[in-house]
Amino acid sequence: MNVQGKSILITGGAGGLGSEIGRTLAKNGADIFILDLPSTAEAAEKLAEELRSLGVSAYFEPIDLTSEEEWAKVIADIRTKTARIDVLVNNAGINIRKPIEDMSYEEWMTMMSVNTGGVFLGVKYVLPVMRKQGGGAIINTSSVCGLIGHRFTPEAYTATKGAVTLFTKAVASRYGAEGIRCNSIHPSTVDTPLVHERLKDPQFAAERLGEVPLGRLASAEDVANAVLYLASEEASFINGISLPIDGGVTCC
Repeated sequence: MNVQGKSILITGGAGGLGSEIGRTLAKNGADIFILDLPSTAEAAEKLAEELRSLGVSAYFEPIDLTSEEEWAKVIADIRTKTARIDVLVNNAGINIRKPIEDMSYEEWMTMMSVNTGGVFLGVKYVLPVMRKQGGGAIINTSSVCGLIGHRFTPEAYTATKGAVTLFTKAVASRYGAEGIRCNSIHPSTVDTPLVHERLKDPQFAAERLGEVPLGRLASAEDVANAVLYLASEEASFINGISLPIDGGVTCC
C-alpha cells in the first residue's frame, strides 16, 4: 500500500494498538507523529527511535487530547516539522467498565470527553491544513460497539463509539468535495497483552471467542493493516465507510 512520504498523526500512538499502527505505516514509508499523554514520554520516545531506524521521520508530541489549546499548539509545532498533514488516525480512547446503574455522570462525561471530544478536536485542527493542501485522510477508531449494541460492553462506551461512527459520516459527506476522506474502523476485541491475561477467565473467553465466527480475536496487526489501507492511495475512492475488523461479529 502506498503511504510513502506521507505525514501521519496517530493519537494514542504510544499504546499497544497505536504503536503497532505506527510500525506498520512506518514500514511502508510514512513519517509518523506520535500524539499521546506526557506520561507516556519514555515509551513514545523509544518507539520514535525504533521508527526512525526504519528510515522515516518520527516524533513524539505530548498532548492532552481533550484540550483545545494543546491541539492548537501541537498542530502548530507539527507544521514546523512538515509541510503537510496527510493523515490523522484518531486512535486514542478509554473505557470505564461500569454498567449504567454503577456509573456516575462525571464518569459518563469523562468517556464522552476523551472518546468523542478528542476525535472532534483532532478533526477540527487538521481540517484547515488539509483543505489548504488540497486533501487528506482521517481515520477514526470506533468499535463493533459503534455498529451494534454489544451486550458484553458498558453502555457508555457503546454510546461514544456510536457517536464516532456518525460523526465520521458527517465529516465525509461535507468535506469529501475538498479531497478530504473520512472513514471509521470497527475492531472487535483485540488480542492485547491485557486481554490475553483476561482470557484466563473462562467466562470472558467464552464470551469473546464464542461470538466470533472466525474463532479468534483480532490482532493488532489486523487493525493496523486496515488503517494502512485506508491511509493509502489505493483507498483514494473510499470515503465515509464503517469498516468492521471483527471476524464476523457484526454479521451475526
